[in-house]
Amino acid sequence: MSPNKENYLKTIYELNFDFTKITNKRISEIMNVSAPSVTEMLNSLASEGYLTHSPYNKITLTPKGNKVSEKLVKTHRLWEVFLHDCLKYPVDNVHNHADALEHSSDDDLMTQLNDFLGHPQRCPHGGIIPGNGQGETDADDKLLSMVKDGVHVQIVRISDNYDFLQYFGSLSLEIDDTIRIIKHEKFDGSLVVEKDDGTMLTIGAKAIDYIFVEERK
Repeated sequence: MSPNKENYLKTIYELNFDFTKITNKRISEIMNVSAPSVTEMLNSLASEGYLTHSPYNKITLTPKGNKVSEKLVKTHRLWEVFLHDCLKYPVDNVHNHADALEHSSDDDLMTQLNDFLGHPQRCPHGGIIPGNGQGETDADDKLLSMVKDGVHVQIVRISDNYDFLQYFGSLSLEIDDTIRIIKHEKFDGSLVVEKDDGTMLTIGAKAIDYIFVEERK
């Protein structure tokens, strides 16, 4: 399988836990590719039995596709942990390097790397590493856009999209930060939040669908 096909399968697997419908547009946004390219690749992967793609734009991995995708995601996230924790790469710069490494990694290498890293639970972006999460899944998270005003939440995961990661960094927010939802702005859909230190932030309407949280008391 080509690296490009593997990247599509990995992206679709991850989008299963994003609480939004998996669409060509969403895949295009995450992968920074054109809509026609997405359609062409989905048709190819469907013909090979990795997914089903209905005329109504419902994209679903088959058992075969899910098995391959889960392995790819685990490999990718382990490399991200290594790059971030051991080589001190910044969070917004590990994805592309992990992509290059994952396509040339065999099972024995990944078993050794997993042992070396101590079977980490999450990648630098907060995603659960399949098989290491002790029963946890990314499905336990909630989109920031879904949280009501007045609720305290902890940021546990962010989408692995380069443009978004640059924006997220500009907010001076990090994974594990706790924030309180102040209000959803009716005019533009942005979100006003308060950090633990009292700092008030406004997060753009698009970005709140890329941030995943868990409620805290």
